[in-house]
Amino acid sequence: MKKVMVVGCGAYMDSGYGCAGEWRCLKAAALGEGKFDEPSQVISFVTCECPGRSLAANAGVAMKMSEMRPDVIHLSSCLANAKPDCPYGSAEQFAQILENKFQIPVVLGTHEYH
Repeated sequence: MKKVMVVGCGAYMDSGYGCAGEWRCLKAAALGEGKFDEPSQVISFVTCECPGRSLAANAGVAMKMSEMRPDVIHLSSCLANAKPDCPYGSAEQFAQILENKFQIPVVLGTHEYH
């Protein structure tokens, strides 16, 4: 079973901008739905906090504290498909930061639930 880290948009999750919280991401991972190609074990769920400078640090701390390295990182659907767009960077830019820092593939999105 793949070990995954999910990175959610802190603004969407905290402010209710259409994201009811992490349950949709966790459900998709457990069932292997949406952007997950198989049932997966979520070993960490971290948030990107505005203005995005803590993204790599938050991911690194999660890996260090859990003593587990994910096979793949998923940017949550609320982060990957944010409307209005994030004023601090695109999902593609955030994915590149994580891939460059950790050499772990990043997938844009988690679920397709409404």
